[in-house]
Amino acid sequence: MIREEKKFTFRREEMVKKQLEARGINDNRVLEAFRKVPRHLFVNEAFIDKAYIDSPLPIGNNQTISQPYIVAEMTQELELTGEDKVLEIGTGSGYQAAILAEIVEKVYTIERIHPLYIKTRSLFDKLKYHNILTRYSDGTSGYRDEGPFDAIIITAGSPKIPEPLINQLAIGGRLIIPVGSKDTQELIKVYKDESGIHKTNLGKCRFVQLIGEHAWKSPKKT
Repeated sequence: MIREEKKFTFRREEMVKKQLEARGINDNRVLEAFRKVPRHLFVNEAFIDKAYIDSPLPIGNNQTISQPYIVAEMTQELELTGEDKVLEIGTGSGYQAAILAEIVEKVYTIERIHPLYIKTRSLFDKLKYHNILTRYSDGTSGYRDEGPFDAIIITAGSPKIPEPLINQLAIGGRLIIPVGSKDTQELIKVYKDESGIHKTNLGKCRFVQLIGEHAWKSPKKT
């Protein structure tokens, strides 16, 4: 068991140096979070030996865990101070929420797929991430009762930025979302001030579809 833990600790450090630092991730709090979170526990057992490679991996239910670099880039672009109130749309494997939980005091995360919601809630409890609050719901409607949020991160691609999420973003808040078609998107960063919202294009990306009332509609069952 000790040998296994040392192996994964080495792989995390290698991931941080070769995949993150080498590609411009320089926020020390982000890098430390990646050193701490055991990514191999957030992937399916069949892929545990591939947990730290520079690639997304399937997690079931037609969903994926994003490659480490894109998780790090999106986290860094949120410009977290440590005291932020953060909302994540699309809990998925739970890895992104765990990274955020290492940096900020409280993370709210919403998942629409019930098996993933149950699985990740159990994992958060096991790893003692008591500062992660999970919700089973349509994430495109946000979490109005707990807003406004200093930062919002959406981990699935949408045809547009859901209006409820803009409304729940605090003044001075940052939002990261992939926007585009069902196949490819642009990673968009939104900053909100008293005059409105300001967008920055961070480049091309590819995510699974964001399903919900304010994004892509659920495919009809046949």
